[in-house]
Amino acid sequence: MVSNTLFYRIAEDVLKKYPGYIRGVVICENVNNGPSSDELISMLRNAETALRKSVNPNSITEHPQIFAWREAFRLFGAKPSEFRSSIEAMARRVLRDNELPAINALVDIGNLISLEHLVPVGGHALNHVENDLELKPAVGDENFVAFGSNELEHPEPGEIIFTEGKTVLTRRWTWRQANHTLTVPETTAIEFNVDGLPPVSKEKIEEICQEVGVLVKRFCGGENRYELLSVTNPQIRLSL
Repeated sequence: MVSNTLFYRIAEDVLKKYPGYIRGVVICENVNNGPSSDELISMLRNAETALRKSVNPNSITEHPQIFAWREAFRLFGAKPSEFRSSIEAMARRVLRDNELPAINALVDIGNLISLEHLVPVGGHALNHVENDLELKPAVGDENFVAFGSNELEHPEPGEIIFTEGKTVLTRRWTWRQANHTLTVPETTAIEFNVDGLPPVSKEKIEEICQEVGVLVKRFCGGENRYELLSVTNPQIRLSL
């Protein structure tokens, strides 16, 4: 379970610099994670097929929802051709006719929703989280160990990072996740971030959060709720 004393916030600097930005947060507890069922994997494959039919790989950077993230990355100093948002990287992989690997139910739900709605959806296990979570510009002294690496890195000052205290959970907003909160078969508590930059609306993010909750309940059980972080609601409590 998640402590009632922990909070999740978006720094004022982020909300001022990126007007209209909404982050949906779906908090799930007492879930039973594990390998994805054949049904869930089939849903993921169907989402891949639908994406290939709806998005032209030769003009993916012009898609409004991809373009918005490229512009956001430019604004904090990351070259979008070098550092691609998670949704652009995933979409490009699928458009090259590569199937996404089935990892576990919670991860696959996040990937399924990402492809269906072409928005970044990232999950962070909460089992070992002990400090407040925050999306904010980096100072530069925070610590990051990327998934699959043992090398300690520090973010560039000003880049948008997602943190637990001084530990960076995701660099460059939606670019690369750390080892610290990876979702594994043993995960029993998780929060999903659903990111929306204009033209994605608040109503759309709310709809996607509801869909995440339904799928988690269906395939992993437990309880969940969601809230929207925005300029009018920059902080929430990190518990059910």
